[in-house]
Amino acid sequence: MIDWRAIDTVLLDMDGTLLDLHFDSHFWLEHLPRRYVELHRLDEATQEEVRSRVLHEKGTLNWYSLAYWSRELDVDIVALKREIQHLIGLRGDALDFLKWLRRAHPRVVLATNADRESLELKLPLTGLEAYLDAIVSSADLGVPKEEQGFWFALQEVEPFDPSRTLFIDDNPSVLESAREFGIRYLLGIKRPDSTRPEKDLEEFIALDRFAAILPGNLPPTAEEGSGHG
Repeated sequence: MIDWRAIDTVLLDMDGTLLDLHFDSHFWLEHLPRRYVELHRLDEATQEEVRSRVLHEKGTLNWYSLAYWSRELDVDIVALKREIQHLIGLRGDALDFLKWLRRAHPRVVLATNADRESLELKLPLTGLEAYLDAIVSSADLGVPKEEQGFWFALQEVEPFDPSRTLFIDDNPSVLESAREFGIRYLLGIKRPDSTRPEKDLEEFIALDRFAAILPGNLPPTAEEGSGHG
C-alpha cells in the first residue's frame, strides 16, 4: 500500500490515531458533564447543556483548548482529566509502528490539535515523545488542522515536501484539509475509539492496524543487529 522509499516525512495525529480516543470521548461526553453538575450543584438535566456547548465548538481552537473550557465552565479541566487518566492509552499496535518508524528513519512529526496542557498530561503517560522528531500543536500555530492556515504554518516551522509526506489522522475533515494542501499520502483510522463502532471515512483508506502498511521485512533493531540480544 505504501512505498516507503517515496516518503521522507510522516505526520501523525495523536488522539484517535496513536492514542485510543476512548479517553477523550468519555471525558467530554460523560465525565465532564457529570462532574460539572456535581461541582456546581445543578440539576442532572444540565449535563445535556454541557455536551451541547462542547459540541458547538467542534473543529475550532476553542474545542481543543483546556484553558478555554476551564474558563467557560469554571472548573479545573486538567484536574478533572487526571481523575480518569488511567483511560489514556495507545491504540493497538501504535507502539510497534512508532518503533518501526524510528528504525526506518523518516522524519516523524506529531501534528496535533491537542493543546500544550493536553500534551503535558498525555506524553508522560504514554512515552510517545521518545519516538518523535518534533511536536507541533495547532494551539502554537493559532489555527486548527481543519483549516488551510495550519498546513502553511506547519511548513514554516517544520519544512516538509507534501509530495513525499504521509499523514495519518482519524478526522475526515482534517484529512480533507490535508488533501487540499497537497499532501500525497493520506490514511484514516477505522476505529479511533476502541469502545465504539468502526467509522466509514468514505473517500479515504482507513487502517485497522498499522501493520497493514508496513513492509514484510522489517529492518532489525539495533539490539538484533548487534548480536547482543
